[in-house]
Amino acid sequence: MTIEYDDPITFSGSPLDRVDQRRKDGDWLSDQLMNPSTRLLPMSRLRALIDLDVEAEIGWRSPIEAIDLLEEYRPLLLGVNDGVAHFAIEADPRKAPRDATWLSRGKFIDVRSIAPSVPVGEAGILAQARSMLDWHQRHRFCAVCGQPSEMRDAGYMRQCTDDECGAQHFPRTDPVTIMLVFDGDRCLLGRQPRFPEGSYSALAGFMEPGESIEECVRREIWEEAGIKVGEVRYVASQPWPFPSSLMIGCFAEAQSTEINIDPNELDDARWFHREEILQMIERSESGEGLRMPPSLSLAHQLARRWLAGI
Repeated sequence: MTIEYDDPITFSGSPLDRVDQRRKDGDWLSDQLMNPSTRLLPMSRLRALIDLDVEAEIGWRSPIEAIDLLEEYRPLLLGVNDGVAHFAIEADPRKAPRDATWLSRGKFIDVRSIAPSVPVGEAGILAQARSMLDWHQRHRFCAVCGQPSEMRDAGYMRQCTDDECGAQHFPRTDPVTIMLVFDGDRCLLGRQPRFPEGSYSALAGFMEPGESIEECVRREIWEEAGIKVGEVRYVASQPWPFPSSLMIGCFAEAQSTEINIDPNELDDARWFHREEILQMIERSESGEGLRMPPSLSLAHQLARRWLAGI
């Protein structure tokens, strides 16, 4: 039994050109922030402003609409699309004038909850904005000397304000492997203690320094489930802005089948046949019975691709 596969991977596919060559161009950045066509994405406590008039979409605002915020916050350059610059700004709705139209037309919504509902590609913009603004909030002080740091390069670097130190700090992305292990017509899924009852997913784990993707896949599967893995094949990746990871999706071929779980990592792990996986995919949004995570997750997408024979 197979399944059609045509779902885009959530948080990927941003239409913006990131124009890294413009990040140090102060004159260009100033011109864009004075340009009425420029679009700003207000974020509050890492929630994005979303317009819900017809369907959910990013609540872009013009510099004029958000002028009260531009004086206090340094905008983060997201990129350019069709010649129009797009920025994200950290907003505090409590400081906006009562008649601020940019706020009245939208609502601040958690990025994870709204991502499946916005147009394809917009979730990728939300991922970029959330990850970067979260990084700035977490790195307000220099990791070398402890003095305050400040935003530079349109948001893609922070520099220590102490002239004697002057250390530069750059955002990081944490790589995570997530793997669907298969043995013929069945695959391995597990559940962590924090998972809702009945929910099973592909196993996953952070890569360690000096480790290749293939080595990480084999190590994590062995540590968590006691399964030996042979061939590893990269399938797809997914930005995961909570706070800033890159999920690296792989297929892995089992060389052993006896499961020995690490109880510190998993509540359970078992082999599921193709027909069971198909049913779990169909129940993924219902919250009932044995099921896979919803389509937002890369685990869901890996399972769909496996069922489709990709």
